[in-house]
Amino acid sequence: MIQHEADLGRNSWEGAARIAALCATFHPDDEDEQIADDLLSCYNCRYRRWTAVSFSCCKNMPFTN
Repeated sequence: MIQHEADLGRNSWEGAARIAALCATFHPDDEDEQIADDLLSCYNCRYRRWTAVSFSCCKNMPFTN
């Protein structure tokens, strides 16, 4: 799991968009789970999991649906 808490928090809209633009594994989350205006944002990624102060990137963890 990759922690971005120290770098971004929950309100770094430009930072989350910048990181997502460089991410080769970005995948948009369901539309009802997206919160950022920019589609390409860590805040809108399927692999983002919210924490108490920010989010964790779980792109390297297996998912079961």
